[in-house]
Order: sequence, then C-alpha cells, then structure tokens
Amino acid sequence: MATFVLVHGSWAGGVVWRQMAPRLRKAGHEVYVPTLTGIGERKHLLSREIDLDTHIQDVIGVIEDEDLSDIVLVGHSYGGMVISGVADRVTEKVGSLVYLDAFVPENGQSLLSVLPPDRRLVAVPGEDWLVAPITSAGFGLKRPEVIAFWEGKSTPHPLATLTQPVQLTGGVGRIKYKMYILATDPPRFTQFYDKLKNDPAWTVHTLPCSHFIQLEMPDELTAILVKAIP
Repeated sequence: MATFVLVHGSWAGGVVWRQMAPRLRKAGHEVYVPTLTGIGERKHLLSREIDLDTHIQDVIGVIEDEDLSDIVLVGHSYGGMVISGVADRVTEKVGSLVYLDAFVPENGQSLLSVLPPDRRLVAVPGEDWLVAPITSAGFGLKRPEVIAFWEGKSTPHPLATLTQPVQLTGGVGRIKYKMYILATDPPRFTQFYDKLKNDPAWTVHTLPCSHFIQLEMPDELTAILVKAIP
C-alpha cells in the first residue's frame, strides 16, 4: 500500500480529484486530497494575505499532522509550484514526485515568471488581488461534463500565490523518483515536458486529453500513478 497526496491547481479545490481518489483507494492505497486555503470549500478563508507559502504550509500541515511518510506527492497545474516547495522543505517525507500537466519551477521563480507570454491571466474587476478563472475555452475543454464541472466549481484565485517566488534549496533534486505527465489535447506545458523528457532523473508520460487529465482519463492516469510508488 502506498500513500498519495494529491494537490490541485488554481481556481478549484480538492474536488478535482473526485474521479481519482476512489480508484486509488480501491486499489488499496491511502489518499489525501487537501484543499488549499481560499479555494474550493475553503473559499470562505480567501484573503489578500494568502501566498504561495500559505499553500505550501497547507500541504505540509497535512503531512505532519497525519504522520505521513514515503508519500507519492502529486501536483496538478499550479500545484506543481506547491509540491516543489513542499518537497524542498520536507524532503525526508517524500518518496516520489509527480507533476501532472504542471509547472516545474526552479529556485526563485514564480508562476507568473514561467507563464508563457501568449497566456494572460485576468484580474477580477475591482479586486486586483484576485485572478479570475481561465474559461473552459481557454483551457481547450471539449467534454460537456468537464466544462460543466469547471464552470460550476471554479472561483477566483489569490494573486500573491502566483507572484511569490518559490525558494528551493535542492530538496527536489534529492528525491529519487520524479515523473512528468503531459496532456496533449491541447498541449499547454511542453516547455517543461521538453526539458525533462531526456533527463535520466525523470520519467515522462503523455495522455491524449485536456489539462484536466484526472477528470477525463482517470483510469489511464491511475495506471500511470501507481508506477510512481517508491
């Protein structure tokens, strides 16, 4: 049995894993799906003070309070920023890292500093500290059920989490098993996939679906994730 900690991206909380968590648990694994402060069911805690450190500590808090170790730490999209910070601070607790169509930052980078120039984030009118969700069309979503999910669950995201640089001291590099999974319909994170695909320290996979792999291809994703068990 393995322990998975699944970290969501911007604008929607742990509910994005509702197709994945039951599958992993049915296979006998322990699964945690924390929702980051100010998002999803924790949107009542939304404030200007929430930054990337807040979200990193959210996940570390779960790991420490539940006495977890040798975990498979998975980050989707913006969640890649979060798991990088988590892995650097509690390296001894992490068995493997999985970036699911996610950002893979280097030390001192923020999400906005690595966001491709052809992508724009839009502030919520009258609230310059909040970023409005990317639309279904902006994500290239095609399946009606995924579009309905996104339109029903997405809420504004605190900007400071995207502008604060992540501070890394080499912990990610000390984790033996690292995986990158790219969604190819359409591909949005090729800058990271292309950089890592020839790196012997990484294993890479692709799946022919939209950015929300965990909603569109949960069975195929489950089969890949179990390969990351240390």
